[in-house]
Amino acid sequence: MKDLMIIGFDAKRIVRNNTGLGNYCRTLINDMIRCNDSNMKLLLYTPDKGRDVLRNQIIESDNSKFIFPKKKLGKIYKSLWRTKNIVKQLQEDKVQIYHGLSGELPLGLRNSGIKSVVTIHDLIFLRHPEYYHWFDRKMYTWKFHQTIKQADRIIAVSERTKRDILEFGKIDPEKISVIYQSCNPKFTNMPTEGEMEATSKKYDLPKRYLLCVGTIEERKNLMLAVRSLSLLPEDIHLVAVGKKTKYADKVMETADKTGVSHRLHLLSGVSDDELNVIYKKAEVFVYPSRYEGFGIPIIEAIFCGLPVVASTGSCLEEAGGPDCLYVNPDDTEGMAAAIMQLLNNEEERKRRIISSLEYVQKYKGTNIANAVIEVYEELTLNFDL
Repeated sequence: MKDLMIIGFDAKRIVRNNTGLGNYCRTLINDMIRCNDSNMKLLLYTPDKGRDVLRNQIIESDNSKFIFPKKKLGKIYKSLWRTKNIVKQLQEDKVQIYHGLSGELPLGLRNSGIKSVVTIHDLIFLRHPEYYHWFDRKMYTWKFHQTIKQADRIIAVSERTKRDILEFGKIDPEKISVIYQSCNPKFTNMPTEGEMEATSKKYDLPKRYLLCVGTIEERKNLMLAVRSLSLLPEDIHLVAVGKKTKYADKVMETADKTGVSHRLHLLSGVSDDELNVIYKKAEVFVYPSRYEGFGIPIIEAIFCGLPVVASTGSCLEEAGGPDCLYVNPDDTEGMAAAIMQLLNNEEERKRRIISSLEYVQKYKGTNIANAVIEVYEELTLNFDL
């Protein structure tokens, strides 16, 4: 019988972030719970309870629980607790391994006797600093270098991210494991007719549309899809789901100038259940981002049965596989041509969907969770007796 492993997790994103890192954290923890390993105890550390709707997405289990500071903390002290003071509580709880799920580890962890794992999702702030405020860039860079010094093992979510870590971090490649992200299994479910009708009515979804999912910001490059829309048939619309930034105003200006504003639909505040419907009703998924650490929306789209057109230049070919189509992030005509290729050839469309579905089976939840657990088990073998 294996010894009990007590694993601590940085759970702030689980209870605070609705998308991105929050989805990664919630999906991984739930997948670990689904593995039903009675020899693991999962302790989820967060400075406060956050949002009930997010916290309650974690599956109830005897082997997992949330841990909060022993005293109520103000905003500044919450940050200090997570950055440093948490180490004492980890020791008191007899945590053997602490996993920083969102690229950070608390200071002093390495000297505490607790082994550490950190997941690094991307180093876009180093690869493309133009997308970040100078202060944020400095802070993220400092945290990155502090974290890789502390970490016993690093999980990179793609080979592209691993290469970036090696280039900017100058560390031993043996310290890094590439373990991809899995997507919420909800996207493999077929919505009911009632859910399809209700979501379509709520968001006034067009009959035929392309779909793009992700924060509407400059790096995500929605502009490419909007420009390509003017080269597509009039009955094809574009639905973009994601939090809006000032970049959304530029996108709308371009849509006005190119005469496609009536065919562009920007949606935000969409629930996972509603997003599942929006995926299922789309005809093609487009992901024109200039740079990503992984690109989970591509995986969600493929599990929903969509063909994909994405950009070259980062990790998206790695995420989507050989049967998606890829274009230069500045090639408007290339984007339009790739979309038309999928709209006009039903046989090719079906072949690409089937082959892509076979490719993404490796991203299924328990496969990913078991790979992470193997990293933990390797670390426990190295504990001093």
